[in-house]
Amino acid sequence: MRVAIVENTAITHHGQIGVALHERAAKIDLHKPFRGEPLPPARAQADALVVFGGEQSARDDASHPYLPALADLIRAYVAQDLPVLGICLGAQVMARAFGATNHLGTAREFGWCDVTLTEAGRADPLFAAQPAVFPIFQWHSDTFSLPEGAVHLAQSPVASAQAFRIGRAGYATRFHFEASRAVVADWSREFPELTEANAPGWHRALPGLAATRGAEADGHGLALARAWVGLI
Repeated sequence: MRVAIVENTAITHHGQIGVALHERAAKIDLHKPFRGEPLPPARAQADALVVFGGEQSARDDASHPYLPALADLIRAYVAQDLPVLGICLGAQVMARAFGATNHLGTAREFGWCDVTLTEAGRADPLFAAQPAVFPIFQWHSDTFSLPEGAVHLAQSPVASAQAFRIGRAGYATRFHFEASRAVVADWSREFPELTEANAPGWHRALPGLAATRGAEADGHGLALARAWVGLI
């Protein structure tokens, strides 16, 4: 299989998704449009598309002028019935692509937080093996409404639209299920002031949280990654 991956920021970890892709010997086409590189072609040359997160919002067209084209690309892949995975910013752009409203700065979540599957989520092939409530890593302040026709899959008290599906295999997740404990540790080293600002006492609490909530989340994240790769 061949998978196109779009990165939106300089420090991007493929994490659990990378593990699942490499287990299947996937070939990766890597695109970094934030550095001026072109996006993948809309007429897909890959079997699936992954769009990772970034510090920008899905509406920051002035500073990141490729965002409208990225929304078009996501829509084109879904129209070709190819699997798409949008995580965090990727999910926000996917929501934008299908006509939803992006809500900026209204839903701050950080750390290992519980998400709850909807009835549709419990029956969905991506989430069917997950418990009804599970911890997973969050780092965002923006959220979105559900696009018309989307299947609502997961929610939390802070951001009700935690995950949705468009078509057969177009998935958006507000949460970072790619973020293993190793990824979270690296983010904490790279952004010490920002992570501490999001959760005062974060660096002191991190070892204990990683050993408990983080260890549990690692299992859920890898299971989700493998399930999505299995849809390709």
